[in-house]
Amino acid sequence: MSGIGGTGGVGGKTFDEALAGLSNMTEGLQPIGKDEHLARIAKAQAYMRAHGVAAVYLNAGTNLTYFTGTHWHPSERMVGAILPASGALEYIAPAFEEATLEGFMTIECPVHVWDEHESPYALFWRLVERMGIAPGARIGLDESTPFFIADGLRQLAGGHVLENAKPVTAHCRTRKSAAEIALMQRAKDMTLAVHKATASILHEGITTQQVKDFIARAHRKVGAPGSYFVIVLFGEATAYPHGVNYEQSLQNGDVVLIDTGCKVHDYISDITRTYVFGEPTERQRAVWNAEKAAQQAAFDAAQLGVPCREVDAAARRSLEAAGFGPGYKLPGLPHRTGHGIGMDIHEWPYLVGSDDTPLDVGMCFSNEPMICIPGEFGIRHEDHFYMTEQGPRWFTEPSPSIDQPFR
Repeated sequence: MSGIGGTGGVGGKTFDEALAGLSNMTEGLQPIGKDEHLARIAKAQAYMRAHGVAAVYLNAGTNLTYFTGTHWHPSERMVGAILPASGALEYIAPAFEEATLEGFMTIECPVHVWDEHESPYALFWRLVERMGIAPGARIGLDESTPFFIADGLRQLAGGHVLENAKPVTAHCRTRKSAAEIALMQRAKDMTLAVHKATASILHEGITTQQVKDFIARAHRKVGAPGSYFVIVLFGEATAYPHGVNYEQSLQNGDVVLIDTGCKVHDYISDITRTYVFGEPTERQRAVWNAEKAAQQAAFDAAQLGVPCREVDAAARRSLEAAGFGPGYKLPGLPHRTGHGIGMDIHEWPYLVGSDDTPLDVGMCFSNEPMICIPGEFGIRHEDHFYMTEQGPRWFTEPSPSIDQPFR
């Protein structure tokens, strides 16, 4: 099977034929269990005691789910939990949501409620006092806490000191467990299978929206709820990292860039593949190979103890040697080399020149030092790796070549 000009795996199938080749890939997967959530809480509390943090507020959203297993979408009403450095976690919620919140709990703890005319911020400080946390103590706020909640708490803080809880949350979340890595591996395997199927349905005249619709169907076929996100770009539009605001139709010779992912038991995949519909030009081939070399340079630099910024620097040195940049200048790489990933698609640490975080076992990253050439095209290879005791390991192996983008 080949597309125009022979790019391997591109074109040749109908939607139905490509979907028929996919099947549910989620068999045997289990969500993170109660024991792991309890271990996460214990790890956070040990860190808090060692660093003098008396309590941390976990707002509805990713951090609340990560530590407690409770799924709750953040809104204009304060819903969250107070995690003291010692003792049991306690929830705060509107009174009319109490029974609903209890139904979503993995870690069963007391729920303290406020009626619509009452201040949840006053309730928060009453609970802090009841926990025996005296004025002057340091209270961390989940870094995703909206300003209106942080401001409401600040106005009633008295002698307490409010600070960013990121050192606590990041200490726990950046180092993934074996169970987390297994869920991420499956999600990425699923999305890579979707990428292969998507390449096979391309034909001249197909629109970006038709491709997006297929990707959503394909993600459902492999067992995901659908696409967590999807970017599909053809031709000159591929020079824009996060896309354009207009529809495109595929033409012979176009560069194709597809960036998509799904979510499996709260963990996210995010993979980009770039290839040519038709016969690649020498220019396209040279840039594609320069991107592959930069991605490999970043991977090779990602060794235990190395600061994140050095991984970004390695990719930029490779690109500059190929005539791109320097720095963020175009044609070249206009953004960081990579981001952390887990329950959020972008999370700390980051492979960027300002991040001094040493690489440690369990950290997971995208590796995507994109080359953007305005007016021509862009090439992005995005695969993810995680740190082991032996160094970096790919979740998905990079594309072999522009002529054979899939293994």
